[in-house]
Amino acid sequence: MNATKNIATKAINTSATADNIPENIDISAEQARITAMLGAAAAPKTITVVPVESQRCGLIAIVGKPNVGKSTLLNALVGQKISITSRKAQTTRHRITGMSTRGEVQFVFVDTPGFQTLHGNALNRSLNKAVQGAVGDVDLVLFVVEAGRSNMADDKVVSLLSNDIPTLLIANKLDMVNRRGDIAPWLQGMQAQHKFDEFVPMSAKNAKDIERLFDICEKYLPQQPWMYDAEELTDKSEKFLAGEMVREKLFRLTGDELPYTSTVVIDKFEEEAPKKKGQKRLVKVAATIIVERDGHKAMVIGDKGERIKRIGTETRVELERLMDAKVFIELWVKVRSGWADDEARVRSFGYE
Repeated sequence: MNATKNIATKAINTSATADNIPENIDISAEQARITAMLGAAAAPKTITVVPVESQRCGLIAIVGKPNVGKSTLLNALVGQKISITSRKAQTTRHRITGMSTRGEVQFVFVDTPGFQTLHGNALNRSLNKAVQGAVGDVDLVLFVVEAGRSNMADDKVVSLLSNDIPTLLIANKLDMVNRRGDIAPWLQGMQAQHKFDEFVPMSAKNAKDIERLFDICEKYLPQQPWMYDAEELTDKSEKFLAGEMVREKLFRLTGDELPYTSTVVIDKFEEEAPKKKGQKRLVKVAATIIVERDGHKAMVIGDKGERIKRIGTETRVELERLMDAKVFIELWVKVRSGWADDEARVRSFGYE
């Protein structure tokens, strides 16, 4: 992309609200609430022409242990869902880049996998490598931790932080802290481990907190041309996002029953142009869910195929909203015993 290219004024509408979730789809009230919040954040906005000499841009890494809300934070900052979330640890498995261009400033966020300390298999070694690579090659680091709570897993991530890169301590899930007086001694302990440039108590689900975080991040970004066009939201392809959405629904609908080592491979991703004016394009997706045991395969399929049917339906609904297209999806389940500890298979499934 030519970095000196001026971006023409245009309106961008990527809103997604809870109102357009079909009634026959069982999506939790919490998920619907988050969807509505993301839709509000992505309300139509006009991007004006900004001279190259006035542009500012920087890379911002979002790091932390699993399940502290990194992907939820990235989605809120970008204004659209580009990184999957679930209560299962290690949901994010790739470096997901999301962009938000606001005025003269382009924020380029990198969401990383949660740093794993409990398992040393090939999959986790690959994920940890992604985290280590991200924290050393950015302009700013957002270290995300649950407000008032930290343990050895958080300490391990802190040990990776560089003193040469500005780092913000993001105390997320502040809305879940019952006794705010406990925050001060906890903060002193965190500052003793690393010299954080600023402390940001917040909730990634609070739109005002997100706006405040943008204001804080802006001052750390250098003056340089934007890396992406102003309207771009992510560097990941629709094919990649399709696989991520299948995996999210898989984890959401199986809960703790299914080991986190299950993964998804996209076998086919094809597009067909609209045949008539006014119609939407057709996207055909074929995906394989990889599990490690026959018992896990039966769990994913469910009684009379009900669970895999529901995974497919909820994935289709989400993809149609994100892609603004008609989506047809086929799902298969295969057993690949021990794949997460096989370096070659880990790479073949798209991990670095």
